[in-house]
Amino acid sequence: MSVAPIGIFDSGIGGITIYKEIHRLLPYENTIYLADSKNAPYGGKGKNKIIEYSVKNTEFLLRNGCKLIVVACNTASTNAVKYLREHYDVPFIRVQPAIKPAALNSKTKTVGILATIGTLKSKLLYETSQRFAQEVTVVEQVGEGLVNLIESGKTNSAKMTELLNKYLQPMLAENIDQLVLGCTHYPFLIPQIKEIVGEKINILDSGEAIARQTKVILKQENLLNNSHSKVQRKFYTNGNRAVLQYFLDTFEENLEAEKIEF
Repeated sequence: MSVAPIGIFDSGIGGITIYKEIHRLLPYENTIYLADSKNAPYGGKGKNKIIEYSVKNTEFLLRNGCKLIVVACNTASTNAVKYLREHYDVPFIRVQPAIKPAALNSKTKTVGILATIGTLKSKLLYETSQRFAQEVTVVEQVGEGLVNLIESGKTNSAKMTELLNKYLQPMLAENIDQLVLGCTHYPFLIPQIKEIVGEKINILDSGEAIARQTKVILKQENLLNNSHSKVQRKFYTNGNRAVLQYFLDTFEENLEAEKIEF
């Protein structure tokens, strides 16, 4: 079982930012990445539909022998992981906006969170904010349209710049000094975000923390792959294969995206 792959799914290509950190920390682990781009973004869907998509993704990964599943989507993590843990007998790792470190490190006592509506309205985010952000002001902003542009391969478009300015300038006016990216797609936008907010704003995403948690759980469950044989990494999408391939090519060569129907 230790050589079985880690499964990673997202509502599209955003979870590639999580995959990247997992592979960096656990280079000998086999992985299967599943992009449900056909249904992206999940943020505007109701909870029942998000659970339905998450179940479909989980069962695909289990059919392919995955030993652990990373739900690399903030909206699915906040709305579906509880259900998945109750119905499937494998460990699930969820992503969570980095509210805690943002609150702890804020000097202005004002932090911003850019996320989908599904994440911002979730019970998990509310409870996290209540627990760790009582002493700071949290400025929330729905990133409507950002995921759609990324999924369409328009990360560097004029429309993207327009939307980012629209969403970030009001946050800057509120004097934030920490910006939490509450969607796994958004780290792809960090270069553009930095151009708008400057170097004084600390940008936080959860990729590295999720990779560390994945390693912890694999150790606890005695599932770490110690074989050091040739690593297999598979990437599937039910959307535009070329878009997923483009993002794979930006940080590593010889990775191949495959289009499938599911």
